[in-house]
Amino acid sequence: MKMGTKSLLFGAHQFVLHPMLLALAWIMLYGFPFDLRLWFAFFCHDLGYWSATDMDGPSGEKHPELGAKIMGFLFGQRWYDFTILHSRSYARKMGKPVSRLCAADKLATAITPIWLYVPMVCLTGEITEYIREATGFVSVASVTGDPVVWFRDMRRYNLSWVEKNKGLTEPT
Repeated sequence: MKMGTKSLLFGAHQFVLHPMLLALAWIMLYGFPFDLRLWFAFFCHDLGYWSATDMDGPSGEKHPELGAKIMGFLFGQRWYDFTILHSRSYARKMGKPVSRLCAADKLATAITPIWLYVPMVCLTGEITEYIREATGFVSVASVTGDPVVWFRDMRRYNLSWVEKNKGLTEPT
């Protein structure tokens, strides 16, 4: 089974748990999401990981495309942009600011309990790639290979990023 599929089924992007944590993060940042289109975005924004061979490499980097296409088809260009711009790399490529979905997505990861998140990413094998990729943006402690140390560093980084960027995102 491919890495992205495993992530959606029982890993970091688990198709029920992650969207629910994303909704909670949205509430924490922006208030209750009364617009049903937001709930669609919460549930489909990461569907592009299905059959991705990696999480942050060439295959996984394209993951926002499927959710954005679904949202665009259902609700128009504005919602396509909202969904695809949950990815910082897509926002850079498009020369646009990230959407509010990006800040909520980063917060969703940070509020996931460590006792749940670490076993999930270890089970799928995602942790290997996450630790390898972490050397550029979290403390040197992450390179120890200890998933708990990595998670704490990643959580601290994400919380800091969200605090700096939650107000800089485009409104929905």
